[in-house]
Amino acid sequence: MRSVKVTDHKVIEDEMKDDFSLDRVPRQHRNMGWLSITNITFGIATAIFYFQMGSVMALQFGAINAIISSIYAIIVAGVLGTFIAYLSAKSGMNVNLLSRGGGFGYIGASLTSFIYATNFIMYCAFEGLILVYAVHTFFPVLPKWVLILFFGTIVIPLNWFGIKQLDKLQKWSLPIFGIFLVTAIIVSINTPSLYEGEFWTYMPEGVQIGGKALLSCIGMHHGIMGLTALLGSDYARFLKPKDIKVGSVAIGFIPQIFCFGVMGGLGIWFGVRLGEPNPGVYIVLLLGIGGALFTMLTQLRINVTNIYSSSLSLSNFFENIFKFTPGRRFWVVVTGISAIALMLGGIVNHLDTAMTFQGVFLLAWAAILVSDAMIVKKLLKIGPGYYESRQEYLYKWNPVGVVSLLIASGLGTIAALGYMGTFLQSTAAFFAAILAAILTVILAIFTKGKYYNKGEPNDIHKEDYIA
Repeated sequence: MRSVKVTDHKVIEDEMKDDFSLDRVPRQHRNMGWLSITNITFGIATAIFYFQMGSVMALQFGAINAIISSIYAIIVAGVLGTFIAYLSAKSGMNVNLLSRGGGFGYIGASLTSFIYATNFIMYCAFEGLILVYAVHTFFPVLPKWVLILFFGTIVIPLNWFGIKQLDKLQKWSLPIFGIFLVTAIIVSINTPSLYEGEFWTYMPEGVQIGGKALLSCIGMHHGIMGLTALLGSDYARFLKPKDIKVGSVAIGFIPQIFCFGVMGGLGIWFGVRLGEPNPGVYIVLLLGIGGALFTMLTQLRINVTNIYSSSLSLSNFFENIFKFTPGRRFWVVVTGISAIALMLGGIVNHLDTAMTFQGVFLLAWAAILVSDAMIVKKLLKIGPGYYESRQEYLYKWNPVGVVSLLIASGLGTIAALGYMGTFLQSTAAFFAAILAAILTVILAIFTKGKYYNKGEPNDIHKEDYIA
């Protein structure tokens, strides 16, 4: 990297290149504190989507089942997220690059990169539609397609200068978000509740604590848990080396606590009190035009992180497969346009199907990365004790990760579709994750680590080793 001290133009140019989408972050560029990085991840943690998830679960399956499921989500996603953040901070790589030397090979990792990117594009579209519906509720004179084009386009310039821009955007918008949130809570307290009892005692007729209702809530959480666990890697790779221990736990757990605990818990509370599952409706009803502005702020905060992570994944995929490297900003534009197309095409009508596969795939992928690092590399000492992402040192395919992911995702999807019974249908993603972890260890032992590296680099810093 060139010096950034020469001119203002060079400063801007360097900021735009400081995303390191195709290689590990150099140690001299891992200079962000854990508070700054955790603040960036709050972009996804403050999404109104978690309101909606909590409200829907409470009204359909009972508040206590939704609360128990939220605690489960915090623990599982928090543990996985902590390990993933630690691996990223140690190696300077996000999960796309970690996968190359973490059991998939450089072509095999492209499969995960592409599906990962499509997940973020899908969520960008879904979060954008929540915003569009909220604003359209307050300003029905504005056609939805106009709002889709406007809000789908505005996130592109907000992503132009990469992680430094995201840090500033999330830092300055967080207090405003807090003010809106507290106001909504106060107004809701002073609004007569449609349910007379304590909100956590609400239970629809015919529904009981535990059983199928609880499993249904867990199944809904599985659709997003893998994403929140993996997302931190895009930012943890910039963590200061001295902050790795405390930073990994903070990045792994704090967003999950806020996603599923605070936002999800408030969604349960709002949903029961107001008898409405759609936050795009009840936030506007509570705060009027302030509700529309609040929704706008939260959805822009989440969608800039969706765009950022998707652009990194697309950069990895096309560089690996097609040697096409136009730069991250090109993929920012592609992601934005793709999200707009999905919004215009009504992606929300297919959300359940998409989230089912996403939950299975992402949790299985996270389980492979964690088991490969902590069991295969650290405990069994199979394969290199570091991560390598450069093609000249890697095989195209590593059966350890690729076969494990294909089998676990395939069987997990079959289970999620109901072909293996009710219990596995609701726990399909967790089942796929456990299966993926077991297969990873078995295949690593069977192949004796043969397909991890085909060459030994001599420029990996000793502090980047995990084993």
